[in-house]
Amino acid sequence: MIIIDAFIKQFSKTFPNEGNLQPWEITENISKTLYQTITGLDNNYEIKGGIAVHNTATIEKGAILKAPAIICENCFIGAHAYLRGGVYIGSSTKVGPSCEIKSSILLQNISVAHFNFIGDSIIGNNVNFEAGALIANHYNEREIKTIFVLIDSITNNTGVEKFGSLVGDDSKIGANSVLSPGTILKPNTIVKRLELIEQNKNY
Repeated sequence: MIIIDAFIKQFSKTFPNEGNLQPWEITENISKTLYQTITGLDNNYEIKGGIAVHNTATIEKGAILKAPAIICENCFIGAHAYLRGGVYIGSSTKVGPSCEIKSSILLQNISVAHFNFIGDSIIGNNVNFEAGALIANHYNEREIKTIFVLIDSITNNTGVEKFGSLVGDDSKIGANSVLSPGTILKPNTIVKRLELIEQNKNY
């Protein structure tokens, strides 16, 4: 079992009803969670059609936000970024031009450079993504699509066909690297440029 607070400090403080769930359970139901969270936001957020944007956030022209979405204080969303499927962007996080984020939670002070894809994932505080880094969320090439994760050297079946990664606090993801579906990264992990992370090669 994964305890998310061991990877992301105070995750359960931000999402008190989700802290005891597994990451793929959270991302699978992220839309419902965000709609519920939006109802408790204060008047510093402009809320329209299931999209909540803090009044200190910057959204550049051409960015597409699809409900539900929460963009917290001091965030930056670059031109032509595409946020869909339920996305939470924590305070002081920057999403660069032409990034796509789908069904994911990004905590505080994260930098997603540009031309990145993050799918069905939970990203910890102070994580940096260099340009072109991808988090894959589906095994297109495998006959068996179910995603497995490696926890304490034991392979676990998530029971889902779409899950990206759990990325711990203070990790660095190099340019044009790929995190395969089901990747679990401890805090302070460094992924080299062009590196492929594939933790469950036999499934």
